[in-house]
Amino acid sequence: MHTFSWAKQFFYRLIRVDLVDAIRKAIEIYNRFHSPEAVATLVKIDDGKVVVRFKGVFCYTCGVNDWIEDLKYVLEDLGIEAELINVMEGSDIDEKMGVFKIRKKGS
Repeated sequence: MHTFSWAKQFFYRLIRVDLVDAIRKAIEIYNRFHSPEAVATLVKIDDGKVVVRFKGVFCYTCGVNDWIEDLKYVLEDLGIEAELINVMEGSDIDEKMGVFKIRKKGS
């Protein structure tokens, strides 16, 4: 029983590391194609949710949520199911925070 617990914890940590790496890679890809108009930065990963800060002149355009939702499609291309569940104002006028519900595909 004790060994199973250890193995289970190891497996969950391994999945989390893969997930974190995939999220970071998705943000890197997003920035490659959207910068300098929009630059994404990982803020936090917690309880199946990811918070990402988006900063740039895109905040002054129409379709602000579309800029943020584009990250969802990059995440999905990397095997992560994602849903944009909230867009919040950031601390600056040219900043928004996107909250995504995520899970690894097939999980």
